[in-house]
Amino acid sequence: MTRHQRIEVNPNIMFGKPVIKGTRITVEQILRKLAAGKTSEQIVADHPRLTIDDIRAAEAFAADYLADEEIAFG
Repeated sequence: MTRHQRIEVNPNIMFGKPVIKGTRITVEQILRKLAAGKTSEQIVADHPRLTIDDIRAAEAFAADYLADEEIAFG
């Protein structure tokens, strides 16, 4: 997987889930908010420590993660 500068995976932070560096905000939380219809600007307003670039980094991380997944067709 590509290295993502803004994403951190540490077993001592949020049980090892990928987070935005320097926060306890997980990539999953960001993606769920986007899926629920929130804009990047609304997410940043809810979490002032985040930037628009952090939101983009979370999306890129998820895309790269999925690109590396093996898919079983059954």
